[in-house]
Amino acid sequence: MRKQLTDAACRNARPKDKPYKLTDRDGLSLLVKPVSQRNPRGIKLWRFRYKFGGRDKLLSLGRYPDVDLGRARERVTAERKILGAGEDPSAARKEGQRERLGSFDAVAQDFFERGCPYGRNQRLKPVTVARSFQRYNDYLKTSLGNLPIADITVADLSAILDRIVQAGHLETAHRIRALAERIFRLAVVLELTEQNPALTLRGTIPARVTRQYAAITKPEQIGPLLRAIEGYDGQPEVCAALRLAPLVFVRPGELRGALWAEIDWANNEWVIPGERMKMNREHVVPLSKQAVAILKELQPVSGDFDLIFPGLRSRERPISDNTINSALRRLGYSKDQMTGHGFRSMASTRLHEMRKGDKPMFDSAVIETQLAHVDSNAIRAIYNRFDSRKYITARRKMMQYWSDYLDRLKSEKSTVVELKTG
Repeated sequence: MRKQLTDAACRNARPKDKPYKLTDRDGLSLLVKPVSQRNPRGIKLWRFRYKFGGRDKLLSLGRYPDVDLGRARERVTAERKILGAGEDPSAARKEGQRERLGSFDAVAQDFFERGCPYGRNQRLKPVTVARSFQRYNDYLKTSLGNLPIADITVADLSAILDRIVQAGHLETAHRIRALAERIFRLAVVLELTEQNPALTLRGTIPARVTRQYAAITKPEQIGPLLRAIEGYDGQPEVCAALRLAPLVFVRPGELRGALWAEIDWANNEWVIPGERMKMNREHVVPLSKQAVAILKELQPVSGDFDLIFPGLRSRERPISDNTINSALRRLGYSKDQMTGHGFRSMASTRLHEMRKGDKPMFDSAVIETQLAHVDSNAIRAIYNRFDSRKYITARRKMMQYWSDYLDRLKSEKSTVVELKTG
């Protein structure tokens, strides 16, 4: 009698250099695939092999451990009943899916309910999903929503993208094409269509204009900016955010969404959880004495709320996306001179340029880590496991040095300020 699979065998199966399978009864097997860039821990997939019309056929039954051994066997039993009735299980599944998810809108709704999978980033933040859903409603739903997804052609999608391009919105056109590609990719996976028109259109949209955030990076200009910020007269939370931004140089969304619970007062650190970071990785920001002082000044104002920088209308929502930029405009800095994101460029530029003698004062890896930049080499990044506290001692010293440096520039009245190094 052929040996059957056990839960332990499924659980303990480890990826190898090549795919291999573990067989069970009634045509059921577990395919174990190797480690890859997309699946750094490997992947295990259930397969049901059967014959219909004299041909060998294969049906996917889900991923282990989402589908355990018992459920996989139950699914095989159900598929064999369909076979016993003289029908092809694969054809029956396709027909059921077409009835349930026949239109483009039905597939799109399923796509968003799944959290927008089938892209480079499998775990998207709710705000990103919401923005994608809004773009879908604005540009794709009206024209394509009621069409059977299998009938949508390259020309149908191209007409939509052409209108967006002609309106001068190149960035939007690229985003809509990419969104459509992922929705169609789900349809292909569900075997609702065999084509992906958006994939065919890749590379046909004019190149987007690279957007660079305006930033002040020259020492003689940083001082006046910091003095202007000190004199800003507005909502206390906005004043504090504006003063803190150059000291911590995080992304604007990470700053405005800061929570008091994320502040580690004992260690003078701001620990931002992965779900609030661009790359879904926890980030530690060592807080200088100046940054701690700003936060303590703000505690009597917003300390009773979860958010450090709550909005004026609702204390349960943070200050808006454009709050820092609007404050900078009030201070007389145009969008071509300085932006909230520009504080990151300011810190990156100056820290990389600082030298002690003929050597850099700060290692580039330390600066990039504090900026929460990830290794651009995707393969290397898989094996170079991320540590949110990497270089933490050097980063702590750098952050205090940076705050002291900004204080020097802010108090210096001469037109040119140079860093003195020993």
